[in-house]
This record gives sequence, structure tokens and C-alpha cells, in this order.
Amino acid sequence: MAETNLLATAGAGPVRLKNYLPGATLASGSSPARLLIGVLEGTGIGPTVITGALQVLKSIEQVLGLKFEVRFGGLIGEDAIKEHGQWLPDDTMDFCADVFQRGGAILNGPGGGRYVYDLRRRFDLFCKFVPVQPPPELARAGKISPQFLKDVDMLIIRDNTGGVYQGQWGDRATDKGRVAEHSFQYSEQEVHRLIEVAVRAAAQRRGSLQVIVKDGGVPTVTALWRDVGSAVAKRHGLEAKFMNVDLAVYELIQNPARFDVIVAPNLFGDIIADVCGVLVSSRGVTFSGNFDPQGHGVYQTNHGCAHDLKGMDVANPGGQILSLAMLLRESFGLDAAAALMEKSLAETWRAGWRTADIAESGCQILGTKAMAEKVAEQVFRSAEAAQLA
Repeated sequence: MAETNLLATAGAGPVRLKNYLPGATLASGSSPARLLIGVLEGTGIGPTVITGALQVLKSIEQVLGLKFEVRFGGLIGEDAIKEHGQWLPDDTMDFCADVFQRGGAILNGPGGGRYVYDLRRRFDLFCKFVPVQPPPELARAGKISPQFLKDVDMLIIRDNTGGVYQGQWGDRATDKGRVAEHSFQYSEQEVHRLIEVAVRAAAQRRGSLQVIVKDGGVPTVTALWRDVGSAVAKRHGLEAKFMNVDLAVYELIQNPARFDVIVAPNLFGDIIADVCGVLVSSRGVTFSGNFDPQGHGVYQTNHGCAHDLKGMDVANPGGQILSLAMLLRESFGLDAAAALMEKSLAETWRAGWRTADIAESGCQILGTKAMAEKVAEQVFRSAEAAQLA
């Protein structure tokens, strides 16, 4: 079955997030000639969940008649430190640069330490998109009552290249003991380009924009984000609203449906995105895309390496599968392929197949490998159902 044939039954998919970026090159309705995916397997559970996602991709290839060029890159994170003394070795950077130059995208497994921050700085992956849409199939698998989740649909837009995580640090000895030091900054230009993306997104969604700050804690940084946020929003005919990060975290649990587009500095955005793992039932199903101004993308889960789960075959591959679906849609314009991958995962959950982190009464608990196999098998059934619809 051709991708274009299934598109007629699967729908065109949601608006591509990368279209909010200032220099994104893939316009709606087009797809690149070369479907190149660079894979960084990562550490801990990374190789296991990456393998599961790629297994589902093989089913997509067979069903839709697509052919992806999958290339594996070098070490990252803790493994790279042991082998090369760097979180992000030169050969891995060269691999990523080559993939981007050839029009491809990176599927990223979790890698610990400074790896992800170094990657974002090296390639100016300034903008992180975190979609938060609780899967209805998992409404009773999490800790939040389903009645509070049914209208939740938000987009978190996080800064990746400034703030605390990209600051300067060190420690020194004094006559009073050891002193740890850390400094950071934001420029008006850095804040402006991220706010511009968020305003564009809010204008095409529900028109609501929350800018996350901390007035008393970081007063000058907050003042900059307030001034830029207000000015950019006003220029686009919107009103930027501001919320301190502590209240925002509370409201995300207490009243999550109030949020539409959230834009946040690096540290605040990281905290908020992790909190939203509760809303979607588990960090194991969280995912995101990281972009440079031209739309080159690195796609990842929002959970860590979970070294304690390495080799146990219990990790949830859902977030990595969803990050791959995001890659297909955003970097390659393959809306139907992305929708089929997402639908197949949802149908697998609906049928009662779960990993332990999202298990509920009456479900069958599977390991990582078996869960990915179930989703891969469901791809064929979902494609057939769409063709007959």
C-alpha cells in the first residue's frame, strides 16, 4: 500500500511544529527524497527502547512501501566518557553534522551526563517542543483522575541553549571550606527567537500563551522574559501571560486543562516537562523534538537512561516509538506514517498490552521486546483497517 493511498484514510495529521520555526525548510505537504535516520542508541535502557522503535519502523516500511536509510552513530553519555573522555565525542558530532547536511534527522536514545546539553549547544538546537496530550487509552493507568485529563492538550516550548544548563561553573577551596559556583545569562536575542516560535504556535492553536518566570528568584532574567514576551505577543495581536514556575507546577497537576502553549527558560522547562509525565501516565511515554533555526531535528524521550533497568527488559518503549513518529512527521513530512505508528501504539494499549509502568487491572504485562513486537504487528492490522474504512 502506498503512503499516499493510506494518507487519504489516515488524514493529514496535526500541524507540523517545525513550521513555527523561523527557517524550517520542509513545507507542509512535501517530503524529502532521502529518508535518512541517524541513530544514537544511548546508554542504560537506550539501546533496548531504540531497538523496539526501529522494529516498529520496519513494519511501517513494509506496509507503506517506504525505504529508510538507518545509520548508527557513535557513543554518547557515560559510555562515551569511559571510551573517549567526552560526553559528546568528535566522531559523534561529525556523524550528526553529516546526517543534517544530507537532509536527515537524529533518533536519540537517552544519554546521561552533559551529553544532551553539549549536543544542543554544538548544533544550536535552541527550541524543544514537548507535546502533552494524555492518551485516552491510558486514562486510568496514571495517578490523575481521568475527568481532569480529557481536555488536556498543551505544547511546551523550552529553551535549550541558554540559562542554567549552559552556564559557567566550578568550585574552589577557601579557608571556610569548599565553594561551588555557577553563573548563567540570557540575551535579548536568545529570548526573542524562542518567544517568537511560541507566539506563532499560540496564534495557530487556541491563542493562549503562558511564559514561565520566577520574579523574586531570578529578577533580572524574569524582567527580560517579561519585556520580550509582552512585546512579541503584542506585535502578533496576542497577550502573553506570566506565571511563576512554582505556581505553574501546582496548576499543571491541579488544573492542567487551563494551559495551551507554555514557553519557558531551560531549567523551568525541564521541570515542567517532567511534571507532565504524570499527566500522560508515565515518563515512559514522554517524547520531544529539539530543533535548530533551520528545522534540523533530534528526537528523544523525556526520560533518563534508567541504568537500574538496563538488561531487565522492562522499560517502556512507548516514548521512543512516539519520538520516532514525531521524526517521521516533522522532518520527513510523512504524516500518514506517523499517524499509523501512533495509532498502532494506542491500539496495542487499548487491547490491554502494557509494560509494568502503565499496567492496570485486567492488562497483560509485557517486557520491552514483546511490547515492541505487539506494536509492530498492530501496524499491519491498523493499516488494513484504514484501507477498508
